[in-house]
Amino acid sequence: MKYNTQEKRLALPEYGRNIQRMVDYCLTIEDREERKRCANTIINVMGNMFPHLRDVNDFKHILWDHLAIMSDFKLDIDYPYEVVQKENLYSRPPRLPYNNSRIRYRHYGKMLERMIQKATEYPQGAERDQLIRLLATQMKKSFLTWNKESVDDRKIFKDLAEFSHGQIVLHEEEYKLAESRELLARLNNNNTNKRNNNSKKNR
Repeated sequence: MKYNTQEKRLALPEYGRNIQRMVDYCLTIEDREERKRCANTIINVMGNMFPHLRDVNDFKHILWDHLAIMSDFKLDIDYPYEVVQKENLYSRPPRLPYNNSRIRYRHYGKMLERMIQKATEYPQGAERDQLIRLLATQMKKSFLTWNKESVDDRKIFKDLAEFSHGQIVLHEEEYKLAESRELLARLNNNNTNKRNNNSKKNR
């Protein structure tokens, strides 16, 4: 008895050893046209193994790539697609640059910090005042999302002044944000609605 561990290592184990043997046989065919017909037959068998993937974009292209890989790129045929190159198969993708900028307060996030900075560039007027009010309310919501406790408006105004480098200064006498319990109730309602919608989709 010959064990699988004694066989040569499969390039793509998901197709199994019989498909690999078919590919190995295809490599031995001398007639080019017959070799191409054999390759087409192998592709059809490979495709029938994964019928649920037939709707995937470029499914056929992927199969021909896999055939090239299983033949160790030695199958001399006219491929219907430009298959992956051996030298590109194991090349590492370029490293993604990570944003290492410091987030001052994680519960607000970097995006809100940038929006506050943008608000400082607005000219004085009703539009700027409305934007600042919306930002302050969003800061309070974000704070409550993380801390789940009431927060004094003075804390929000202090953080807003810090983010804006003193260019946006709100006073409790002039600005009144929604109560913490009101915002928490809205957040809880939104979360409940999202859970209900997700459960309906999964039915």
